[in-house]
Formats: sequence, C-alpha cells, structure tokens
Amino acid sequence: MQTGGSQEFRNYHHSHPLKDDGFVNADQVEKRVLYYFLKRIFDELLSIIAIILLIPVFILIAILIKFDDPKGPIFYSQIRIGRNGHPFKMYKFRSMVTNADKRLKPLLKYNEVEGAMFKIKSDPRVTRIGKIIRKYSVDELPQLLNVIKGDMALVGPRPPLRREVREYTKYDKQRLLVVPGCTGLWQVSERNNVGFHEMVKLDIEYIIHASLWLDVRILSKTIWIMFFPNDAY
Repeated sequence: MQTGGSQEFRNYHHSHPLKDDGFVNADQVEKRVLYYFLKRIFDELLSIIAIILLIPVFILIAILIKFDDPKGPIFYSQIRIGRNGHPFKMYKFRSMVTNADKRLKPLLKYNEVEGAMFKIKSDPRVTRIGKIIRKYSVDELPQLLNVIKGDMALVGPRPPLRREVREYTKYDKQRLLVVPGCTGLWQVSERNNVGFHEMVKLDIEYIIHASLWLDVRILSKTIWIMFFPNDAY
C-alpha cells in the first residue's frame, strides 16, 4: 500500500535535537530512560500475547513450508547487527531455498537498491510458499521471539547484516543508536519504494521523534499493510 510518504508521521516534537553537525545527539537518546523502559514492557507484553494468539498461524505456515520442501528447515536464522553494533541471531520463517546464502554472490550485480542493502524484486532463491508469506510479511513473525529476548523491538530501524554495516558511513551508523525493530517508519511510509539513503533518513527521523504513540501508529499501519499488502519483496 502506497501511503504517500512519511508526512503523516512527521509532526512530532523533537525529543532528540540534532547537534550542530546534523547528527543525532546520542546523549539525548540515552537519557530517555522512562520511554525506553515503558517501550520494553509494551513490546514484551504485546509480543507474548501475539505469539499465543498466532499459534494456529505459526502451525499453518510451518506445515506449508514443509509441504513445499520436506527436507528443508522451517525456520531461518541469520546474524544481524543490533544496538551499538552488537550481533544477534534473528529468526524468520524460511522463505528461500536452503542454500540461499551460497547463491547470493552471483545475484549482487542485480541489486535494485543503492547503498548498503541488497534487494531484487524477482529473487530466484524465493520458494513458492516463500512468495506468499513474504507478500503478507508473515515470514517475519518469528522475530517476536527476538523481541521477547530483548534483541529487537516491535518498532525500530531494520537490523542490518554485518556486510552492510561494513559499508556504513558515520551518518548511516546512527541507525545503530537504538534497538532494531520488526517494523519501522520507512516500512509504513514508502515500503520498498525508497533507496537505502532515504531509508536511513526515515530511521533517523524515527529516532528523533520516537514515542509510544508513534510506535502504536506505526504498528497499526503495519497490521493494515499485512492484510492489504502492496509490492513487498
């Protein structure tokens, strides 16, 4: 679903004023102890409730993945980079062939996104069931376990890969000031219609304006997009 940019999310008080050099004031981020404490409680409770309610969906997806590829695993895990550069194992339902990582290198030249991120719309590694669960973003549901563990938040910047972070500029690394999220401002604002640099700007915008109310709005829009998807890939 195209939402016409992030304008509807922009009218928030700047809780983290920018420094003179245009960078986020990291000290101000650290001082928002109450917000991040409440956010953590909110995320953990909501994730536990969601997992309980979605058990039938988890079972159905697992059956479909096994039906499509009986020998392959149901879940896929990958090392991602979290807050302050700390690595963690992120979980997803497997939507690609089992040797997807080994088949990545020849595809890098077809990357459709500029900057430190890889995406192609017609990725040949995606399975038949993978196309369906990706369209509705339900392949991301196991990340609720990451939220409960504290590796991720419900809302925050997309957790990058190690190879992506190696290409980051100092400006890009501001994304790592906060805990990464299952969804974020860029996903509900432009979805896949923005490049890497615009995604970074939207992530920094979220860090500046972060609030529980903004999180609720982003989560609500995310649920809407899951039921009425656009061209997610």
